[in-house]
Parts: sequence; structure tokens; C-alpha cells
Amino acid sequence: MKSRIGIEMLGFEKTYRFPFKYDIPNYTSVFLEESFITKPWIKFIKRYIYLTIKRQKALEIHQIMPNHRNILWINLAAPSLGDSLMDLSSRVLLEGKKVDLFTDKKNSSLYLDDYIFSRIFTRKAEVVQHKYDLVIVDSFSTRSINIKTKILPLNPFVGMFGYYNGPEVNRVLFSFHRMNQLLGYVKSETEINKVARPSMAIGIDNLISVEESKLPSSYIAIALGGEWAYRTYNKWGEVIDKLTKKNDKLNLVLVGSDNAKESAKTLIEAFPQDNIFNCVAKLTFNQTAQIIKGANILLCCDGGLMHAANAVNTPILPLFARLTPLMQLTDSIQAFPLFDATDVNNILVEEIIVKFIEASKSVNNHLSGE
Repeated sequence: MKSRIGIEMLGFEKTYRFPFKYDIPNYTSVFLEESFITKPWIKFIKRYIYLTIKRQKALEIHQIMPNHRNILWINLAAPSLGDSLMDLSSRVLLEGKKVDLFTDKKNSSLYLDDYIFSRIFTRKAEVVQHKYDLVIVDSFSTRSINIKTKILPLNPFVGMFGYYNGPEVNRVLFSFHRMNQLLGYVKSETEINKVARPSMAIGIDNLISVEESKLPSSYIAIALGGEWAYRTYNKWGEVIDKLTKKNDKLNLVLVGSDNAKESAKTLIEAFPQDNIFNCVAKLTFNQTAQIIKGANILLCCDGGLMHAANAVNTPILPLFARLTPLMQLTDSIQAFPLFDATDVNNILVEEIIVKFIEASKSVNNHLSGE
């Protein structure tokens, strides 16, 4: 007990306590049960020392002020497209300020047509010529702090996640509530929860490419594939069979990346109808997001395309495993989720059909054919 108190006095609690005053969905209790096994406090100490060594500790401030008009946001901690959309979702609260983004090349294309970010940088040399009043750093990881030190070593900065490094958390709500706190709580908890969601702008080049795909005016989209087996549904063929038997005029568009190519091929061979369209691995992520935007609903597993649907305001029927829907969704997202504690493949096809009919009635577009 004494050792725990001593560690907390050093600041260990910053790895699991929210920097804002509101509560959001999180797995903090699980984290604390395992914390002395995984020893995340060691990472806290390392980050604290690194900030000090790099002469950044004294430059940290805790509020974005009105005079902070030109801002650079460094976002390198989000490893996936979906994480990036969630972590940067609160940028909408910075409307009226000039905000540039420094991120990795893989995620940069998401924001090329963004309505908040003016410029997108992926190399340090691109930033040096510009001046900023403030830097937003995604986390106090050595990678992010190292980049900040190299490109803007003397600028004050605020941290989004900061030292927070442990519990699973709803990343969209964390981003919005943290930004709201940094801005001086300009909105209430209710106001933030009502509007919090990812967002994404899609440029005209992608719109033209989508038009060339010659899809029908009304369709539902199904996202195939996945990076993790427990979040990759293997029974979409059975779902399609039941949907098309219920309504043979229902248009289905298959979407996904390279890891879904074989699945798409198998499904197209099994269902040669001319109302099933294969867009898997044929478009960029942004173009696929535009396909999803045109859909009446997206059937999917928890993943990047689900977050894309949330960003373009398309209703979703998502399948979750391990992380509950509360950890990934917000009140402003129209979702009809199904959950299993271990694997999405434990979710029955019949459950998906029932949920689809429920969604069809709710979004009022007669998807079920009734």
C-alpha cells in the first residue's frame, strides 16, 4: 500500500485519471487490477524524464487561449486510420483558428480536403518554415515529443492524452472532452456528448471516382475482412443469402481493403446476381468512405470502415467483440450494434437479420423489403 501511494505521488495516477472533470466509458478498473503486472508506471517515469531531458517540461501549458490562433497538431500515436479519426475528432471545436496537422504518411490522406486542417505535413522539413503560437501533442510518447522538440523546440504545447497510457477508453469522447477542457469548458457535458463523433471531408477527386463506379442510387454496404480474427466475421455469405431471399431487389455493395479480396471473390462467385457489387480493394480509403456515405446502412465489424461510416454520418449495424459498443460509439451515431464477449463469429446470423430489420424500420428506408 505504501509503495502504491508513493508511486501515485510521483504522478502515476496521470496514466489512468482523466484530465477533464467528466466521466466517459473506460476500463480503468481492469487496468488497475493489472497495473502492477504490466508496470505502466515505468513508462510514466520514462516519459516524465524524457520531457525534462528534452527541456519541454516547462513549456507545457494547460489551456488553449484566444491568442493561440496558429496551431500545429502533432498526431503520431494513432496507429490506424480508425484511431486517427477518433483521436482528431475534436478538431471541430477549433473552428475559427488556423490549424495544421503533422501526422504519418498513412493517415495524412484522410485530411487532405479537411475543413479544419489547413495544411498536412508528414516530414519535419515541411514544418520548419512556418510559425505557430501553440503545439498540440497527441501524447507524451517519446516519438511525439521527439518530433515536437526537433521542429518547434521552444513553442508552448498542450497534451491531448498526455501521460494517459493504460485503460481502454472511448477515444472520441476522450478527444472531445479533453479539447473542451483545454478551451476552458466552453460547452457542457451534455452538449459535448450530443455532438461528439468523428468527421471526414471527401474531396471532389474522390467524388468523381465514385461516380465512375456506376453504383445504384439505393444500396446497403457490407464491410468485409479485418486485421484481427476475433473482429473478422466469417458468415457474411449466410447473411447475404437471407437478405437476398427476403428481398431479391436489394442492392448490396461489398467494401474492404486487401485483406478482404479473397472473401469478396468467394461471395461474388456464390452470388452472381447483378445487384451485388464488388468494390473491395478497388478504391482508396477516402473513396470507400464516399461509397459508404451513399449507403442506406453499413453492416460491418469494429474497424476503420465503421469509423469512416461514423465520420460520414451513415447508420451502421456493427459487430463488436471484447470492446463493448459503449467504448467505440457515441450518442450522435445511429448504430444498431451486436456484441460478443470474445469473438464476433459467435454472433448468430439470425441475430444480424433481426437487427437489420430493426434498423430498416428505424432509418425509414424500407431496407428489409417489407
